[in-house]
Amino acid sequence: MIQTPSKSYWENIYTTKDTQKVGWYQPRPALTLSLMEELAIPKDSQIIDIGGGDSHLVDYLLADDYRNVTVLDISAKAIEKAKLRLAEKSELPDWIVSDIRDFEPHRQYDLWHDRAAFHFLTGEEDIKKYVETAKNGIIENGLMIIGTFSDKGPDTCSGLPVRQYALEELQQTFSAYFETVRSFNKDHITPSGLSQNYSFCVFRKK
Repeated sequence: MIQTPSKSYWENIYTTKDTQKVGWYQPRPALTLSLMEELAIPKDSQIIDIGGGDSHLVDYLLADDYRNVTVLDISAKAIEKAKLRLAEKSELPDWIVSDIRDFEPHRQYDLWHDRAAFHFLTGEEDIKKYVETAKNGIIENGLMIIGTFSDKGPDTCSGLPVRQYALEELQQTFSAYFETVRSFNKDHITPSGLSQNYSFCVFRKK
């Protein structure tokens, strides 16, 4: 059975690799920011970025006057890098070091964001637990933006197997608690110039 990688695996990745060269790196998370503008996410929204450790999304959210931002990552090193980059602004977000499989939200969020974390969960029980956690962690009528490798995307990332999702399968995975607002495929160009196809869905909690 394929095992989801451990905390120590990700600590090693963020300790030894230049994260501006990893496949998922984005200097500016343009798609997420565009979706948030399209969805008219209020500035006082409670927002959580799942697997957002060293992502630059938090930088842009703070620059755009979002102040209720939480960043969750399995890797303490990833979050440490983000804090160093943000300098004095690093005191503004809430930082959570946790495996998403162990995360129990202590508040509900208006917007749950996950780009390229969910597809590392390959076991059915882990996937089911993620869906339940998202349901518990999002307010009624709250939104979730999730991006995963599509059925036309890579089947590995950082040397690890991932779960690929066609749009219909991604929607079905969350259908018990969420309705689909929008779904589409999008190519991401990696720092090395490779094209990776993603499935993106915007969900609203029922």
